[in-house]
Amino acid sequence: MKTTFSRLLAVTLSLVLLSMLLMAGTFQPMLRSYLLGQTRRQLRSNAEAVAQLAAAYDASGELEENWDFRISLDFASQVAGTDVIVCDPTGTVILCTCEELYCEHLGRTIPETLRLAVAEEGEQTIQSELDGLYEGVRYLAAAPIVSAHSEALIGIVVASTQLTEVTALLSKSVDYYLLCGLIVLLLAVIACAAVARTQSRPLRDMANAAARFGHGELDTRVATGGRNSEEMDELAEAFNAMAENLSKSEQRRSEFIANVSHELKTPMTTIAGFMDGMLDGTIPAQEHRKYMQMVSDEVRRLSRLVRQMLDISRMKAQGKETLNWQVFDLCESLGASLLSFEQRINQKHMEVEVELPEEGCKVLAAEDAITQVIRNLLDNAVKFTPEGGTLSLSLQTQGDKAVTTISNTGPTIEESELPLLFDRFHKTDKSRSEDRDGVGLGLYIVKTILDTHGEDIRVTSENGLTSFRFTLPLA
Repeated sequence: MKTTFSRLLAVTLSLVLLSMLLMAGTFQPMLRSYLLGQTRRQLRSNAEAVAQLAAAYDASGELEENWDFRISLDFASQVAGTDVIVCDPTGTVILCTCEELYCEHLGRTIPETLRLAVAEEGEQTIQSELDGLYEGVRYLAAAPIVSAHSEALIGIVVASTQLTEVTALLSKSVDYYLLCGLIVLLLAVIACAAVARTQSRPLRDMANAAARFGHGELDTRVATGGRNSEEMDELAEAFNAMAENLSKSEQRRSEFIANVSHELKTPMTTIAGFMDGMLDGTIPAQEHRKYMQMVSDEVRRLSRLVRQMLDISRMKAQGKETLNWQVFDLCESLGASLLSFEQRINQKHMEVEVELPEEGCKVLAAEDAITQVIRNLLDNAVKFTPEGGTLSLSLQTQGDKAVTTISNTGPTIEESELPLLFDRFHKTDKSRSEDRDGVGLGLYIVKTILDTHGEDIRVTSENGLTSFRFTLPLA
């Protein structure tokens, strides 16, 4: 299996080698062309300078007999680093810058083609052995010596240098290039190793954290900051957020199982106790009807619990697909739902305040589901409104939303409890001695239905007034 380090190293080395090959493929030809051009220019310049010097000395006598010219020629040759020969108009070598006074080049002739080209066209730059005059091919620059008085051709100057000098310089440049390339390659490997180690460390930490998390250590988190890159920090933060959500989900799952167990255990214990009492005679026969009614109530409560849990599961699984979207009058649904609680409201002598638009309010939603929301909220309000308290129902429009508010007087709910009201099986009465008819799913169903609609619900509780406010889209 390839690691991050090996992949990064392979990519880096491939790029470095490719860059070196591309540079070598372009740099060396460019350098060779530059060196050859520079050599030709230097040879041409040297040949022109010697030709001008020869023309100047020619006025004072024969060049081969002029020692001042010979000394100047030797000096110029040494300074320029080139070999120079001087020929007469026929192409015969009369002077040479060799160390020997009478060298083997004297008396020999240059190729006729070169002599004619210089005589007719002027300066010439070629590569040649000069018909065996030199050993090996050389770079040559030939220039005519023109008399200052008659402008006639009085000789030819040939400046030359060996190819090996240019080749040696190219070879040396290649050596330097390879040395620099190896240094760059070594530095790239070191830098790549450091970067790969820096990048792979947080990945390994996340992998270890994920393994620990999978083994039940739900408090495991990945460290952020330090030498991590911005992307690594984002990944670590996303991992930590995921771990936090999973931890909370696990906690809610545990609480859910505990709550379900409690909700099921209590009525089943009651049912078993009453049935055993009637069977063993502990409960007199004349009391059987009373206790059978209690058993029936508990069975119905269990049935409501199971039905509501199935409804919630269906909504969670299918989402909006479970809703029958339609346009309906929200005012009519509010009014009809309120009338269904008339008997309970009268029993508690409650005051009811209603504020609904006379012209009605059309909304786009699932009417049956919204009716369940309204009834659950009204049931909750009636249940916790004290004797002689007040129940308020209002509907307003804000922008493209219909805002419904259901309020009731009663005990103020602590601020820390408000976010928990919509949790499954949550009851403000921790002892569960009150609200025996409820199963703790009413407000959770409300929240689930409105979430499925993509709408919000908020709750406030101040100075003995608790209000639930939810929104729906206007049609």
